[in-house]
Amino acid sequence: MPLSEQEQRLLDEMERSLYHNDADDVTTVGARRGRPNYTALVLGVLAGGLGLVLLVVGVSIRQPVVGILGFAIMFAGALVAIAPPRRLTVPSGGQGAASAKPRTGFMDSLNERWERRNDDHES
Repeated sequence: MPLSEQEQRLLDEMERSLYHNDADDVTTVGARRGRPNYTALVLGVLAGGLGLVLLVVGVSIRQPVVGILGFAIMFAGALVAIAPPRRLTVPSGGQGAASAKPRTGFMDSLNERWERRNDDHES
């Protein structure tokens, strides 16, 4: 059964909204990625290894405090190793003409092209 004009318009509007929201989500998630911090990665792996050794030693000598301490160090090392790198942010105040137009991401430009294409087809 074919859709009525109103249903087709509503479906097209929902599709555009979905693409727009997905593009925003992908841009937000993609913006968090950066270069890996190798120092933090190495320190995290070393702390994880030390924690694992302490955990095994604590279990073998039957000292729960040593095992718990080893687990805590191992957990902290894992957090340090997988933590996202911190970026230094530059305040946007005094950037001159360069800050007049914000840079758009890859998904933003794709979204703009998609909407222009849809506008051209509707006309």
